[in-house]
Amino acid sequence: MTDKIKVWCFLLFLLKLVSNLQNCAHAAPQVPCFFIFGDSLADSGNNNNLVTAAKANYRPYGIDFPNGTTGRFTNGRTTVDIIGELLGFNQFIPPFATARGRDILVGVNYASGSAGIRDESGRQLGDRISLNEQLQNHAATFNRSIQLLGTKQAAENYLNKCLYYVSLGRNDYLNNYFMPSNYTTSRLYTPDQYAKVLIDQYSQQIKLLYHLGARKIALHGLGAIGSIPYSFSTLCRNNLSCVTNKNNAVLPFNAGLVSLVDQLNRELNDARFIYLNSTGILSSGDPSVLGFRVTNVECCPARSDGRCIQDSTPCQNRTEYVFWDAVHPTEAMNQVTARRSYNAFLPSDAYPTDISHLIS
Repeated sequence: MTDKIKVWCFLLFLLKLVSNLQNCAHAAPQVPCFFIFGDSLADSGNNNNLVTAAKANYRPYGIDFPNGTTGRFTNGRTTVDIIGELLGFNQFIPPFATARGRDILVGVNYASGSAGIRDESGRQLGDRISLNEQLQNHAATFNRSIQLLGTKQAAENYLNKCLYYVSLGRNDYLNNYFMPSNYTTSRLYTPDQYAKVLIDQYSQQIKLLYHLGARKIALHGLGAIGSIPYSFSTLCRNNLSCVTNKNNAVLPFNAGLVSLVDQLNRELNDARFIYLNSTGILSSGDPSVLGFRVTNVECCPARSDGRCIQDSTPCQNRTEYVFWDAVHPTEAMNQVTARRSYNAFLPSDAYPTDISHLIS
C-alpha cells in the first residue's frame, strides 16, 4: 500500500469516527456503564486530595477541558473520556472520589496517578491508589449496586453488560523497575522475569474483577516508555541506547498480556477479553500525517518529575504536539489512541478485536 493510499484510508477512517461521534450524541449509550482502572493516563481527579506529587489539579492542566482543571494529567480529555463519548455517554464517567448515589450506575473511574499493578510502585511520589485498592473500591461499588438494584442477581446482570477498561503497568516500570535507587526489582529480576511476575499478579487481579461482575474487559498494553520525553531526558540523559533498552524492557510485558488475553478467553468463556496495542497505535505510520509536528518534547514547561510547572505557559499549537508534559500525551494524541482502540484502523491495533466489537 502506497503512502498516499494510506493517508486517504486514514482520512476515511477519521470521517467514519466523526460520524460515529455524532450518532453517539443522539443515541443511548452502547453499554449501561463504563468502569475504568488505571494510572495517571486515566485519572480524572482521584489523586486531588491525596498527599502526593502525582497530581494535576493546577494550571495549566485542563486548559482545554470543558470543566477546566479537574485532576486530569493532560490539557483536555483523556483517552477514556473520548472512549466514553464514542460509547455514547453524554457525561464524563465520575471519579471514585466524588461518585455518589446513582452516579455509580453509569460507571466509575478508579484510576490514580502513579498507581501500579504492584502495591509499592510509585511510593516515592507519595500516596496513590494501587490496582489492589482500586479493586477494593470496585467491591464497594458492587455492594452499592446491590442496594440500588435490589438483589445481587440484578446487580450482576447489570454489571455483566458494562465495559471494563484496565490500563496499568506503566508505573511498575517508570516508578519502580527503572528506579534502582528506590526499588530492588531491577536487581532481583531480568526484564523477562519481571514481566512474568507482573503478568502473574495481573492475572489474579483481573480474575477478581471477573468475580465482581466484569464480562467485557479491555486490557491496554504499554507504550514505548523509553521514548517519552521524561525517559529520554531524565532517565536516559539523551542516551539513545538507554532509550532502546527501556523500550525493549517492556516488550515481554506486552507479549505476556496478549498471552493472558488468550488464557482468560479460554478459561472464562462466559466473558470476553481484548488487548489494546498501545505501542502499535503510537508508533505506526508518520505522525505528521495526523498533524503532529513535535514528537519528542513536551508542550508545557516540565518539572524534574515530568509534570508541568504550576501556572506555566504551555505551547499554543497544542494539536501539533504528541506530549503535553514530559510523561503524558496531549488530548490530540489521546484522540488517536481512543479512536483506534474503539474502532481499529489496523489489525494490529487490537487483539482479537476492538472495543466496538467487544461490546456488540
